[in-house]
Amino acid sequence: IDLLGEEVSEDAAADAAAQEYIRAAEGLAERSIDAYVSIKPTHLGLTLDSDRCLARYREVAERCQQLNQRLRVEMEDTRFTDETLSLYERLKSSHPNCGIVVQARLFRTLDDIAALSEGEHDVRLVKGIYLEPAEIAHTEPAAISDAYMSCAEALLARGATVSFATHDEHLVRRLGEVIESADAASRCELQVLDGVRASFWRGWRDGAADVPGQPLRVYVPYGPDWRAYSIRRMRKNPQMFRAVTKSLFFGD
Repeated sequence: IDLLGEEVSEDAAADAAAQEYIRAAEGLAERSIDAYVSIKPTHLGLTLDSDRCLARYREVAERCQQLNQRLRVEMEDTRFTDETLSLYERLKSSHPNCGIVVQARLFRTLDDIAALSEGEHDVRLVKGIYLEPAEIAHTEPAAISDAYMSCAEALLARGATVSFATHDEHLVRRLGEVIESADAASRCELQVLDGVRASFWRGWRDGAADVPGQPLRVYVPYGPDWRAYSIRRMRKNPQMFRAVTKSLFFGD
C-alpha cells in the first residue's frame, strides 16, 4: 500500500507521513494481511535533508521488521534516481527487509541493476510512469517492453526476488518464459494497480492458462492527498494519467 504524496516542503509533513506509514504497517499486522508499505523518498523529505529522510525510513523499516513485514523504497523521476539508489543501499545495510523499484524505460537501468551491492535484493520492476527525455529513456512502447524484458532477465540472473509490475498481458506471457527458463518461480510475483484493467489481472489471479502461475499482488494507493497527487501525475504524464483514470472510472 502507498500513501499518496510526494515532494513535501516541510519536515513536519515528512514526519507525519512516516508515522502514518507505521500506523498502516501496524494495521496490516493486526488484520494479518499479507501486504507491505511502499514509500516515495520525497514524501519522507529527500529534497529537504537526505540524512533526515534516511532516518525516517529507518524508523519505519524498524517497525516493519518487528512486524515481520517488508518495506519498498519507491523510485521517482530521474532528478532523484542517484539519491534514491544511494538511500536504498544505506537503508538495506541495516534493514534487509527493504526493497527497491527500478524503471525499465531508462537507459541507465541495466547498469543500475549491475551496480546493486552483493547479496539478495527485492526489486519491483516497472516500465516507468514518468515521461523522460529521449536522450535518457526509451519512448516507444515496443522499445520499452524490450527494455523491460532485458531488465527482467538481468534481475533474475543475479538472483533477485522480483515483483513484475505491469498490466501488459503480452509482456506477462513473455515473462512466463524467462521465469521458467531461470527456474525462478519461487522468487517472482506479478503486481497490478488497484482498479486498473481488473478483468485481466483477475484472470491471471485465477490461473489463466496463457500466463505464468505467479502470486499476484495489488498495489493500493490511499490518503487525502489524492487530488494534488493526481494533478502532479497528469502534468508529468498526461497520456498515462488519462488511461489510468479511464480504467478506474469506466472499467476495462
